[in-house]
Amino acid sequence: MGATTDRPSGSAASTRERILDIALELFTEHGYDKTSLRDIAERLGTTKAALYYHFKSKSDILLELHLRLHALGQGILDELESLDNGQQRAAAWPALIDRFITEVSENRALMALHQRNQSAVEDLHRSERHRLSNDDMERQFRLLLSSPDIPVATRVRMACSIGAVMGGMLSTSMLDDVPADELTDLVREAVSDMFSSG
Repeated sequence: MGATTDRPSGSAASTRERILDIALELFTEHGYDKTSLRDIAERLGTTKAALYYHFKSKSDILLELHLRLHALGQGILDELESLDNGQQRAAAWPALIDRFITEVSENRALMALHQRNQSAVEDLHRSERHRLSNDDMERQFRLLLSSPDIPVATRVRMACSIGAVMGGMLSTSMLDDVPADELTDLVREAVSDMFSSG
């Protein structure tokens, strides 16, 4: 008899992703507080009880969606950590932050979710699982931006480029009059200017 694993089957994983996608739509359209598990189940075409197979609570669904946002930056941080030294990381940064802009642009629904449900997301920050994930990312950023073999001016540009992406792409309520493609191009141009001027 073969070994068993805790990993969900392809069908279960697919259902889980569909639940998350539907919840993302509903939380963004109606707000986290005004969306029930029954609403998610009805949109999915299943029962509320069936959702419990995949998620113990509505807050677990929100946490998984929040962690999707974390995942956008995690791949870049992991790639940077795989490089041998700070000079290589600094050289790789402009291309990686450009890729991050693309990833954020392609996941604007996640940004809207966070803007629409700030109170619920703040509650998540107190959860143990979120704190552990967030602490690891912050540790990686601190190590990167405090590396003594990267010139200070470059480290400042790297930090400012993160701020430019977060301020420009995540502040949807302040820049919602700018078409998404135009906003992405303008943020990309602003970040590029930071590195071309040095």
